[in-house]
Amino acid sequence: MTDASHSFDLLPGDRLSPVILHVPHAAREIPDAVRAGIVLGDEELARELDLITDAYTDRIAEVAAGLAGVTPWRFVNRLSRLVVDPERFPDEREEMLAVGMGAVYTRTTHGAVLRAEAVAAGPLVERYFLPYARAMTEAVADRLESTGRAVIIDVHSYPSRRLPYELHGEGPRPPVCLGTDSFHTPSALLDAAREAFGKTQPDTPFAGTYVPLEFHGKRPEVSALMVEIRRDTYMTEPGGPAGPGLERLGGALAGLVDAASR
Repeated sequence: MTDASHSFDLLPGDRLSPVILHVPHAAREIPDAVRAGIVLGDEELARELDLITDAYTDRIAEVAAGLAGVTPWRFVNRLSRLVVDPERFPDEREEMLAVGMGAVYTRTTHGAVLRAEAVAAGPLVERYFLPYARAMTEAVADRLESTGRAVIIDVHSYPSRRLPYELHGEGPRPPVCLGTDSFHTPSALLDAAREAFGKTQPDTPFAGTYVPLEFHGKRPEVSALMVEIRRDTYMTEPGGPAGPGLERLGGALAGLVDAASR
């Protein structure tokens, strides 16, 4: 089984940068021991990965890091969210439990069985979720110590058409959705994202943004914004190749990084 310490990477940026580009859902890798607990056949699993993976968002973040005036830090998950989803609550606080998509998924995007309902989530949480959460917490703490603040830009993508698992997918699906938090998303950061990306809407079809629990609702020096990019703007859906939109979006993200670094 993949060691938890190798399931994510913290890619260093400039020591003076407060920005962390967080990329939690770009990977497709599933360790063999985890794969054994997933009931889908190989073709079914490949189709599910096409639907659930935020393909190429790690590449968009890489382009942005290369173009930014002050290089941001990047925290990148190297395992599929079907192993664990590091952005879910690991307990009953998670609303996505209603569709079998808590920290450890038991259902697919279309409601089919992914894992047996009786699966013990604890070992996966212990092995993958908790080390990830600790490492991200340490990364944010390091930015706070070095720069006095931290800016988490959460880089995601989403399908152009609603999938059955989406609890709040009835709203508009703009080219870029900006997920906000009432405590951690200052208006200046939201305005900078609107300026960088152009056509955006806040909190539709996805809302909120990721902040490690140690800081959530406690440390205003930690600001955060989720950037959800509609997949048809940069790739062939589902699971197809990237197109020229990827470089354009990487440039737009670099503009946001530059604004957030000032």
